Amino acid sequence: MLKAKGLSAGYGRIQVLHGVELELKKGEVVALLGRNGAGKSTLLKTLIGLLPARSGEVLLEDRPITELPAYRRAQLGIGYVPEERRIFPELSVRENLELAARPGGPWTIERVYELFPRLAEIEHRSGGYLSGGEQQMLTLARTLVTNPRLLLLDEPTEGLAPILVKAIAETVAELKAQGMPILLAEQNLAFTAGLADRGYVLETGEVRLKGPMRELVKDPRVKELLAL
Repeated sequence: MLKAKGLSAGYGRIQVLHGVELELKKGEVVALLGRNGAGKSTLLKTLIGLLPARSGEVLLEDRPITELPAYRRAQLGIGYVPEERRIFPELSVRENLELAARPGGPWTIERVYELFPRLAEIEHRSGGYLSGGEQQMLTLARTLVTNPRLLLLDEPTEGLAPILVKAIAETVAELKAQGMPILLAEQNLAFTAGLADRGYVLETGEVRLKGPMRELVKDPRVKELLAL
């Protein structure tokens, strides 16, 4: 469904990605594993169009989208949940959702409230007064109401307490059960082990290992690359 073919990108004179090959198929969760600085966030930003590719291609259902700006890729159905969250702190939970909502699809504000009951409870609270876990829920809910065809999740468990990590895992599992393709960038191997079908391990912007998740979790080289 979404492919990277020989993808290279970077910032200024610094090359971060080096010929990355990756594929996300319909209905699967794919883990993008690596330590901080391995290139995971850079890859997601290049896939969504926030960072231009220096070489290679990005394809959505075999259609080249490498030259399209980020807003056009979003319109085509790529949902991006950034690590930085980027909610509007002055606006309420509901107002954050209303700004993003795209009518005509299955994901409405009421439906994301069913997925995240906590957001319904605090829908009138300003974004700036939310906890880290609540902000993460809102960021994911805000992306869902755009009615994407696939999701790019960047470090969704970063800085969260274990109970909230469990809640995010349950949410990802529910989305997977509903057929949502998800590319999940994480350095938490335990979090991805029970969710992902396949995985890629990045180091210094290159894919070092890839394969079924059940095999990667048993491969000692993965723990070495993740410094576990």
